[in-house]
Amino acid sequence: MAVAAARSTWRMALLPGDGIGVEVSDAAEAVLTALRKHCSLALEWQRLPWPSTAWHQAHGDMMPEDALTQLRDFDTLLLGALGDPGPSRDKQRYQLPDGISLSPLLALRKGFDLWACERPAICYPGATRYLADPRAADVDMLVIRENSEGEYVNQGGRLRQGSAEEIATQLEVFSRHATERLIRHAFERARQRQQHRKAENAERHYTNAAGDTATAQVCLITKRNAQRYWGELYTEVFATVASDYPDIGTHHELVDAACMKFVQCPWRFDVVVASNLHGDILTDLAAVLSGGMGVAPSTNINPQDRSVPPLFEPTHGSAPDIAGQDLADPRAMLFSAAMMLDWMGEEDSAASDAATLLRQALCADLAVNNLATPRGTQQITRDIIQRLTEG
Repeated sequence: MAVAAARSTWRMALLPGDGIGVEVSDAAEAVLTALRKHCSLALEWQRLPWPSTAWHQAHGDMMPEDALTQLRDFDTLLLGALGDPGPSRDKQRYQLPDGISLSPLLALRKGFDLWACERPAICYPGATRYLADPRAADVDMLVIRENSEGEYVNQGGRLRQGSAEEIATQLEVFSRHATERLIRHAFERARQRQQHRKAENAERHYTNAAGDTATAQVCLITKRNAQRYWGELYTEVFATVASDYPDIGTHHELVDAACMKFVQCPWRFDVVVASNLHGDILTDLAAVLSGGMGVAPSTNINPQDRSVPPLFEPTHGSAPDIAGQDLADPRAMLFSAAMMLDWMGEEDSAASDAATLLRQALCADLAVNNLATPRGTQQITRDIIQRLTEG
């Protein structure tokens, strides 16, 4: 897609959240400040004290009642982390159940209908390698997770709570509309990746179980042998959408087999599309293929509506065990910022240039420094900024 002239100004809401989210947000601010100057990037941001556990402690809720209304005025959102604020050694710290501390994530995704969660898994040179097979160094997959319904619709309840006869129900909801738009988006991403690789003279070839080979592939993940109804819906819609993309290969895996093959042969996957719960689990596994949570980014977007602000966030949590100790790796947050700049870059050439420069600096930092003497959050940030300003 050709980029347009730069916008007058992009407005970003920075949401540090809890625990190490505050520290990696500090890093993002410092790096974006450097990029803004170096690339003439028209980006402004406002740092908000919510959603956060601290806000709940002061106000009885994770964020204001009109939070979505306030955030809708921004072009994009960058989130640090939510959850236990730590540090774990403070036994008296203000702690909330996960269902409360993480609830803003669902509120933002559903409130803005950010129905696609994208999490790339790329094995960068220098990143920690957990698989011995040398072919694992060639991993480059994109996992796309349904973000609006499925297992996370939060419908159900607890009957006779606390008694020996208690019953808990949790309803799953799958619609043809949401399934079709998700799967079609996966095929669109596969075609974009195919075209990009062709332009870079770096074509790949993927073979499915039937022996068919293609230069791009979408793998559908279900559990249709045990969860028949939504599994069959996904399978039928997948086949219908695939007929519109005859140049894109197709494959299907059951989620348990997919987990095994993510470890056994991850280089066989290109674009993976999965339900809300299955995608949630698979993307954490895929993050390990990239070198761990410290370098794994993600985005939550509505591909059909750029007027709503997308949410970019690292895949890691608030890490209360290391919070406040300058031990957090800020690069997952910075790779997420690069994804945000890519999204902006669809309209703004300066943002596209900034995304490229930031990703190059991050990759160079990993390749050179990741196996050297351990560095703290602030030192990694300073090293990356130095690469940016010298590049």
